[in-house]
Amino acid sequence: MSIAPLAAVVLAGGASRRMGRDKATLPVDGATMVERVVAAVGARCAPVFVIAAPGQPLPELNAQVLRDEVRGVGPLVATGRGLRAAADAGRDRAFVCAVDMPYLSSDLIDTLAVAAERVAADIVLPWDGRDHYLAGIYRTRLIDRIAGLVADGRRSMRALAGSVDTQRIVMAPQRALTNVNTAADLP
Repeated sequence: MSIAPLAAVVLAGGASRRMGRDKATLPVDGATMVERVVAAVGARCAPVFVIAAPGQPLPELNAQVLRDEVRGVGPLVATGRGLRAAADAGRDRAFVCAVDMPYLSSDLIDTLAVAAERVAADIVLPWDGRDHYLAGIYRTRLIDRIAGLVADGRRSMRALAGSVDTQRIVMAPQRALTNVNTAADLP
């Protein structure tokens, strides 16, 4: 099966309140989390967009860094910004993920990409007992829906997934879906 090319959108501008420091630049096994995630998505997706907070320091990356206009508005606004960039780059779909997934793999992306080719869904998410909104494939045409939700004060990824055709792919729990939210989540 031929799989359409995907862009990648890495959300790196979160507040990292539970971690107590910026997760994007947290070292994990010799690289920062943002370097690890960009390398993982870059093995499968192009172009790669990193959505960062205003003034957030980042290492040199093999990605285009886009800055949030306002700090602290949440992942839905940043997802919309990344999907717009992906659409402008000619992509119909993008893999959207959080920067706090240092064990992300191209195998996970490929599994979701194959599923996305088989269904006409707007969003394809992994499900291992819970939804992983920030590890899914999103159609770039969702940018208008996102703008409408944000204008209505609805800024959650759950609100987006609940308002469009969303397919969940059942998967066994796996390290690739691990989010690192606190220091205790690191090995």
